[in-house]
Amino acid sequence: MTNTIATAKLGPGTLDRRAVVKALLQDRKELLVVTGLGSSSYDVMAAGDHTKNFYLWGAMGGAAVTGLGIAVAQPSKPVAVITGDGEQLMGIGALATIGVKKVKNLTLVVLDNAHYGETGMQASHTGLGVDLVAIASNCGFAWAETITDMAGVEALRPRLLKPEGPGFALIRIAANDPPRVLPPRDGVFVKNRFRASLGLTTI
Repeated sequence: MTNTIATAKLGPGTLDRRAVVKALLQDRKELLVVTGLGSSSYDVMAAGDHTKNFYLWGAMGGAAVTGLGIAVAQPSKPVAVITGDGEQLMGIGALATIGVKKVKNLTLVVLDNAHYGETGMQASHTGLGVDLVAIASNCGFAWAETITDMAGVEALRPRLLKPEGPGFALIRIAANDPPRVLPPRDGVFVKNRFRASLGLTTI
């Protein structure tokens, strides 16, 4: 017997990625932010560098689990992971771990342009029918939703600051390539600055 799975091809959304991230991080208060590699790091940096930003230059697929570790270690702080669809597809198993851990202070935000932006804008699996929102929901996230307009982005911002997670928001953005705004490249500096912002000793 052969199982046939129908896939719905979805194009990119229409939202401007820089406007989305700027809106999410406006008046961020104590929000801790972990970025996926590449474009999401540039987006967060473009919105304004911050001591509570933990930029990942590499480690594709590692953003969600890094955010999980920080959320577990800092249960009184809201934690948001801002990453792309390609990076989250690489770390899809992290969704199951986060769902099992039931961390309430963690929100994953996936900027989905249905493309692998760092390797030449090839079509990603989310544009070929893979539904990350459904996967997160089935992994046990407290909530998971797709956002397609700025009203939804504005409604998401307070949920980042007072999370009832784990939460998962997929934001449909346009497949454009804005100029890069590069965060600090020194991983030790980023780590120590982040730790100091939490009142921890640097190592």
